[in-house]
Amino acid sequence: MAAGAALGGEEQQLLTQRLKAAVHYTVGCLCQEVEEDKDVQFSKQSIAAIAEITFGQCEIFAKDLEMFARHAKRTTVNTEDVKLLARRSNSLLKYITQKSEELASSNMEQKEKKKKKSSAAKGGRTPGEQEAAVTENEDSSMA
Repeated sequence: MAAGAALGGEEQQLLTQRLKAAVHYTVGCLCQEVEEDKDVQFSKQSIAAIAEITFGQCEIFAKDLEMFARHAKRTTVNTEDVKLLARRSNSLLKYITQKSEELASSNMEQKEKKKKKSSAAKGGRTPGEQEAAVTENEDSSMA
């Protein structure tokens, strides 16, 4: 179920207006940066047109991502869905893949740190050291 389906019609309109305003503001900021860098000017109409096209494209992307996840029998969009969406732009796909790998390795590092902290709290032993200590205790109790 789409997030918008849970909202009432009036709430949905207000949310859409706020999102459009945020996109328009962001497009305006980006155009201002380009104006400064490239010594060009954007009219208010051109900024509004870019913002409207951008918002429409984001709606299409959101629907596509939702469909990709649904096709995979999932309710959550994941990085593989985003990569599938970006497949037509090699540079974008490469960037998304790189960032995805960075996040995955960062998450693995954090999990390792958590494991070390929790094992330290349980007696300062790693799982391998705990197993060796249990075996040692069993051996001494049998003697």
